[in-house]
Amino acid sequence: MTVTLTTTDERTALDAAVRAAAGHADKADRTGRLDDEAVAAVAATALPRHFVPARWGGAESTFRELTDAIAELGEACASTAWCAAMFAYTGRFAAHLPIDGQRDLWDGTPGALLVPGLVPAGSAEETEGGFLLRGRWRYVSGVEFADWALIAGPASGGVEPRFFAVPRADFTFEPTWDAVGMRATGSHTLAVEEAFVPAHRTVLFKEVMGGLNHTSQVPQHNVPLPAVGGLTCISALIGAARGALASATRTAAAKRAAAPPSGAPRTGSAPPAGDAAGMAIATSAARIEAAELLIDQVVSALDAGEGRPRAFENANRASYAASLLVEAVNTLMKSAGTAAQDRGDPLQRCWRDVTVGCSHAALRPERAAPGFVEALAART
Repeated sequence: MTVTLTTTDERTALDAAVRAAAGHADKADRTGRLDDEAVAAVAATALPRHFVPARWGGAESTFRELTDAIAELGEACASTAWCAAMFAYTGRFAAHLPIDGQRDLWDGTPGALLVPGLVPAGSAEETEGGFLLRGRWRYVSGVEFADWALIAGPASGGVEPRFFAVPRADFTFEPTWDAVGMRATGSHTLAVEEAFVPAHRTVLFKEVMGGLNHTSQVPQHNVPLPAVGGLTCISALIGAARGALASATRTAAAKRAAAPPSGAPRTGSAPPAGDAAGMAIATSAARIEAAELLIDQVVSALDAGEGRPRAFENANRASYAASLLVEAVNTLMKSAGTAAQDRGDPLQRCWRDVTVGCSHAALRPERAAPGFVEALAART
């Protein structure tokens, strides 16, 4: 899919990021760390400032454009795309901060790399002019490269939960992420020993969750977080599933080219690629396309300003799309044969990435179903 971007420069920058991600994907998977060149290439795109308010030089753009761009990047490297999505979507959350807080983040640096800690953790103590924040936040993707973190807290106590914008100087990370897939997302543990966060760099948790923005009327800045939910994660995984499909198709084509003509005697032990491989590819392609169509409905609703009434529909569609992607890559792996299990084969990497990525809480069907059924019952 070709992504339509606002300017030629943005298209050129995204192309460069895709090339960098593809060139370093295998190494990133092996080492569990994104290559600095790939991160720099992503930082040079419009993605980190995609949802940043225009007053700071941000793109203030749509969910559709971001979804397409992240999926394209995900076909090259799912981990790179996942982190790029986190950089972009955290800008949407941070657009809820008071203007002075936004100024701290973006005045002169609209492309700053922001990462989220969405699950409340740690402790916060109210003090003159702000809060003293302490704690640890798990699974903060891209934390190693972040300029700022927007983290939720406290987990309990007398301070009403809110998001705190914390600069790089005030947090470290503990290398705790070592998963079988999405290995280079660097979803480590963010640690704050003690940091003073001025009040203007905080916003109430319920306002971000509820899509209540006091500084912007842009539709993308006024969507409840649950209505976006799985879209934050699945765009990269659509790309990874496409990557798996492309790899399987190349392998099958190579096997057919190497197979002896019909009726000719065969040599060696490996049979030619036959109907089974072709059927697996065709079925998986249809499943991936179905997942894309479901996500297209989610994106259309969000960009049309219909995210609030369709929050549970969006979550249900995203979770089912994730299950389709998992089915697709499982089918491709089963049909690909022993060679696809090789550590250097892109198919097995994409398979692991999709499997692990689709297990994210935001894409779990058992979490989406109750709210969807309740909303459906209320309309009938």
